[in-house]
Amino acid sequence: MRAASALRRALAAAALAVAVVLPTALPAHAAPPAHPAAHDPVAAQLDAAIPQTMRDAGIPGAIVGLWRAGKPDYVRTFGVSDLATGAPMLRNMHLRIGSETKTFTVTALLQLVDDCLVGLDDPISKYVSGVRNGDNITLRQLAEMRSGLFSYTEDADFTKALLGRPYRQWTPAELLPYGMKHDNKFPPGTAFDYSNSNIVLLGMVIERMTGRDLASVIRDRVIRPSGLRQTRFPYGAEFPQPHPHGYSNQTLDGQTADTTDWNSSWAWAAGAMTSNLRDLRTWAKVVATGALLSPATQAARLDTKPTGFPGTAYGLGILTTNGWIGHNGSLPGYETVTVYLPEQDATLVVMINTDSLSGGQEPSTLLARAITTIATPGNIYAGKPRAGI
Repeated sequence: MRAASALRRALAAAALAVAVVLPTALPAHAAPPAHPAAHDPVAAQLDAAIPQTMRDAGIPGAIVGLWRAGKPDYVRTFGVSDLATGAPMLRNMHLRIGSETKTFTVTALLQLVDDCLVGLDDPISKYVSGVRNGDNITLRQLAEMRSGLFSYTEDADFTKALLGRPYRQWTPAELLPYGMKHDNKFPPGTAFDYSNSNIVLLGMVIERMTGRDLASVIRDRVIRPSGLRQTRFPYGAEFPQPHPHGYSNQTLDGQTADTTDWNSSWAWAAGAMTSNLRDLRTWAKVVATGALLSPATQAARLDTKPTGFPGTAYGLGILTTNGWIGHNGSLPGYETVTVYLPEQDATLVVMINTDSLSGGQEPSTLLARAITTIATPGNIYAGKPRAGI
């Protein structure tokens, strides 16, 4: 969730407890390379470009993995995991992955499509009541962000409630009313608008049709079959160790705060999960190639449509950006990018411990763009068309 900057400025009534100031220059020290940079000229360029981008964007710490078929692996850590102590980032650290959770939720939904338990063109009203125009909004339109539903995370009252009590536990039923009090933005299927309400509704569909809680379904049907050992769907603020501190200026007074222990239950199906570098590397290829789905369902997933953002299109809970397939994630204190490039059998994972915008752009997008400009100049990561978890 990213509050509009004008709203953040307006909500200056209450400051959060732990405020920190990001340094103007950040130490960026790489872990020992898996392969000498001399064997890969791209590595030397990345070793220079990544710290520079971090300094320019105010990123405290980063974990970067780039794997390309037939070329040396590039796995590095840069900067610090804790501004107070200067402790470095570590390769095995867990991060909150924000909207990358959407790829897991929609995969679970698509498995139900393969099981003939739901249909992509079923109206949401068949499964969840009280959705405005729910008879005409399909599960497909929810997954591809073309429902027209107002996102609960864009509501000013929700933003104030969340940032005023960032450790609060939320339930899915408490989230949707913040969006439902607004008129729909457009008739379903006629435009693209990134709405977290869409994915929360799909999470509810999964729970209804399986009779189980969403976290258990994703664990048993998505995480474990994919061989992911360090990926979690937390109930509340749980955060596996080791993990870096997260830093965000998404606060009521606009000052940067330590958000490490903020409760992510408000993001639920749209953004609550945690993972690490090794698991995200695996997941990138699993989700991009449809390893858990039938070929027909994966083809439907990758039937992407324009977003209005140059170079980026969106399918069913997945984006394509100049050839890369995957998703990014952002929520207070953390951002990630996990994408796969089929034509080069390449995987990129970027994990950072801030979400504070730089020049109006998400810092993870700036970092992924800098990396791909060097490593895959014919396929430069453009990013998602708007900020959000």
